[in-house]
Amino acid sequence: MPSTTRTLALTAVPAALLVALLPPLTAQAVVPTSSLDWGPCAGTAGAGPRQECATLQVPMDHADPDGPQISLAVSRIPAEKPDARRGVLLLIAGGPGGSSLNDPSGKGQKLPQEVRDTHDLIGFAPRGLAPSTPVDCGLEYGDLATSRIRPWPAPDGSVDGNMATARRTADACARNGGELIKHLSTANEARDIDRLRAALGERKISAWGVSYGTYVGAVYAQLFPHRTDRIVLDSVDNPDPTRVNRAWLAAHEQGVEDTFPHFAAWASKPGNPDRVARRATDVRPLFLRLAAGLDREPVPWPGANPEELNGNVLRQTMLDSLASPSRYPTLARLMRAAAQGTVPPAPEAPPEELLQNVTAVGAGTLCNDVSWPTSQALYEKGVAESRAKYPLTAGMPRNAMLCAAWPYPPREAPVRITDRGPSDILLVQNERDVNTPLAGAMRMREALGRRAVMVTVNSTGHDAYLANGNECGDRTVSRFLATGDRPTRDVYCR
Repeated sequence: MPSTTRTLALTAVPAALLVALLPPLTAQAVVPTSSLDWGPCAGTAGAGPRQECATLQVPMDHADPDGPQISLAVSRIPAEKPDARRGVLLLIAGGPGGSSLNDPSGKGQKLPQEVRDTHDLIGFAPRGLAPSTPVDCGLEYGDLATSRIRPWPAPDGSVDGNMATARRTADACARNGGELIKHLSTANEARDIDRLRAALGERKISAWGVSYGTYVGAVYAQLFPHRTDRIVLDSVDNPDPTRVNRAWLAAHEQGVEDTFPHFAAWASKPGNPDRVARRATDVRPLFLRLAAGLDREPVPWPGANPEELNGNVLRQTMLDSLASPSRYPTLARLMRAAAQGTVPPAPEAPPEELLQNVTAVGAGTLCNDVSWPTSQALYEKGVAESRAKYPLTAGMPRNAMLCAAWPYPPREAPVRITDRGPSDILLVQNERDVNTPLAGAMRMREALGRRAVMVTVNSTGHDAYLANGNECGDRTVSRFLATGDRPTRDVYCR
């Protein structure tokens, strides 16, 4: 491993000692001096009239700070009451491959007025993601389909096709991704964030990270513990340092099992125009029969990617739809169509340029964070076990992504999340979350120890705070961000 981590640790010691001697943050009558050149957000769709944009230069390789630089696109909406300003609240998107660049104008406006009064809302496009310096793997269009990116095995459980896809797409990323794709990682995103903190002129930052953004936030708090103020981790990733994103993929087994009964109850409710069965207990076997039938006889689906409704497309639609009850109708309508041998209108796809960019960022980050096994036999064994125990997900969560053929070894070991540092972190987690299940969030809670308190919310869906949670959870998180008042112990929001 290069000396990056050791160098950061050594250089952080004097700063950490200095910060420990400084008084706690209070309202700042004077806004800190920023080195960023703020201006209009030209060409940024979704930016509100108060949002400003700027560009920050950071090292491509933080171990070589004077080497090649890349640009990060950043945004802000200043605190609405400058005299009461406390600092900045960084919005960290999920992914990897998500951007929070327009979140100050979007989800940031759902924050309580007291938070918007006292904090600049900050967004950014992570390294590699346009309009930051972008990367692109130049993948074949068919390999951009979500049902191809997620490693759904063949109907008979074979992983031959997945291994071939892994080799083809990893080769394309190595051929077309340039030098930058080698430097995409969660640890480097955290280092970019600290460069942004310094450029903003802030001694500390608060943050609201969602989904993969919770892992980014936890890694930042581990690498720069004395630069954190109030940290909210919402819909929380498992920080397992031996598997990292392999654990996130595997978590879909339990996430679907936790969430599908809620969908089944909704999909069998009398009066529901998208009802698929008379009883909740009938929905699961119906889904499995439909998926198996589509495995045998796909239905042509012009304009979709792929251009057929097969069993894995139905399964991927299930995975996408269980992320929020508001998406349940999409799955129910596809099930109803499949039962009749028809298809709905093809879903509208994002522009291919965007898909290429997002996919490349996701690939580089996932594969550079941790080494994946290369043995096909290992994936065959895992898929067979998973298919037997979790038929809804058909073995996908233990299968091979393109990381199984990634040509670049990780430049450093995954960051191990520990309880060392200030106690200023609040976790908020729905009980039923298909993408980041409660079991994984409990692993993060255990790793952070005394640094964190956890709010478990009796609700269904991904993204708990101000989205798919409940009033109790929202109130608890809002109070922490606005006042710093955090529960003294873990709480359950019934």
